[in-house]
Amino acid sequence: MKKKQKLSIMKVMRFICLVGIIFSLYNIAIWYFDNQKNASIKKELNDAVSYEGRDTNNDEVEHSEEKVDIITVDFEKLKNINDDTIAYLKVNGTDIDYVVVKGNDNSFYLKHNFYKDYNRSGWIFMDYHNKFDGTDKNVIIYGHNTLDGSMFGTLRRIITENWYLDKNNHIITLIGPNGPQLYQVFSTYSVKVEDYYIQTSFGSDNDFLTFANNLKARSFYNYDVSLDSDDSILTLSTCTSNGTKRMVLHAKKIKVDE
Repeated sequence: MKKKQKLSIMKVMRFICLVGIIFSLYNIAIWYFDNQKNASIKKELNDAVSYEGRDTNNDEVEHSEEKVDIITVDFEKLKNINDDTIAYLKVNGTDIDYVVVKGNDNSFYLKHNFYKDYNRSGWIFMDYHNKFDGTDKNVIIYGHNTLDGSMFGTLRRIITENWYLDKNNHIITLIGPNGPQLYQVFSTYSVKVEDYYIQTSFGSDNDFLTFANNLKARSFYNYDVSLDSDDSILTLSTCTSNGTKRMVLHAKKIKVDE
């Protein structure tokens, strides 16, 4: 090969590498500014949320010494900003304490934030199949697994022993316009991408119980929580860092103290 040809090929390779580096830096910058924007939105929305700690003192919580927060949410204020507002979610032992939205599909909020602006970090959203009217057997909430820990980035902690051993982490708080509801964790695991665990309708109570027990059997840890056909559950789902698996939490609904 002639010297001039070699030099030309080297120049082309350098150019391709340079373009690749610039493209990568551009994407990193976009992700950074999108995450910063969402962090700012979260702080703004905190004006509509207030906390007060308490013991659960709930006979339905199995094997528990858990403590939860009384969370008051101004849904009227939030809905005035985004009428897709549906709930507020808090997961102990993580940084997950977000206003939840529900769109007309499961795609929009993958790349739009609470203000409905385009954003690669998206927002925390409920499956559009859910009614969230007390009749759902499986309420499903999704969020991106971001590297900076925002959205569902800290959901990865649910498969660690430290998270499991802290009993306070076993109670999930989900608040809707009609009041708060507690859910007790019964399964945490990772699984290859599939549709099984995000079912929202079932042919019979027995079908649902089989489904719930299958989810329980997948768990990395034994939460020693019993399930029944009249239970309803909460599912939290995010992707793993390489996108080939899903990190999943399931919890059953329990009563809230009056």
